[in-house]
Amino acid sequence: MARVGLTPERLTLAGAELADEVGFEQVTVSALARRFDVKVASLYSHLKNSQELKTRIALFALEELADRASDAVAGRAGKDALAAFAEAYRGYAREHPGRYAAARLRLDPETAAASAAVRHSQMTRAILRGYDLPEPDQTHAVRMLGGVFHGYVSLELAGSFDHSAPDARESWAWIVDSLDALLRNRAAPHNRPSRKPRSTG
Repeated sequence: MARVGLTPERLTLAGAELADEVGFEQVTVSALARRFDVKVASLYSHLKNSQELKTRIALFALEELADRASDAVAGRAGKDALAAFAEAYRGYAREHPGRYAAARLRLDPETAAASAAVRHSQMTRAILRGYDLPEPDQTHAVRMLGGVFHGYVSLELAGSFDHSAPDARESWAWIVDSLDALLRNRAAPHNRPSRKPRSTG
C-alpha cells in the first residue's frame, strides 16, 4: 500500500483490523508499518508510539460497540432490552475479537471520562432502571452484568465450550433468563408495599 493519505484515523482503523486478525497484544507501530509497506519512521508523524495506537484502537472499539448496543436496545425495555444488550456485546466480541480485547484496555481516568465507556455505563443503568433497583443494588448489578458477560464471552472465544453439550448459545440464553429472574427478584422486595404492624391494643 502507498503511504499517500495516511492519517491517524486511517491508521486506527487499520490497527483495529489488524487486532482482529492477529490479536490486540500483537498490534504495534512496526506491525502497522509492515501492513502499509512503509518505514516505521513514516508513521511517527501520526502516532507517538504503540501505546498511543492501542489507546486509539480502544477508543474506536468502545465507540463502535456503544453504537451497536445503542441500536440494539432502542425501543426495548425489561428483559428484551437486557437480552438485546447482552447479544450486542457477544456478537461484537465474536465478530471482532481483537477490537473487543481493545475495548478492555485500561485507560487513564481523564481519557476514560471522555470516552464512550461513559455511554456503556449509561446504557446499562438505563436498562436496570426498568427493574426499579435502588442503590447500591443498581451499582452491584452493573458490575454483575459486566462480569458475567465478559467472563462468558472470554471463555467462549477461548474455545472452552467447543466440544461440550449443550450448545453455547443455549447456555447464553439460559444465563440471560437467569439474570432477568435475579434482577426481578432483587427488585421485588423494594417494590412491595410495607405492611403496617397490627395493633395489639
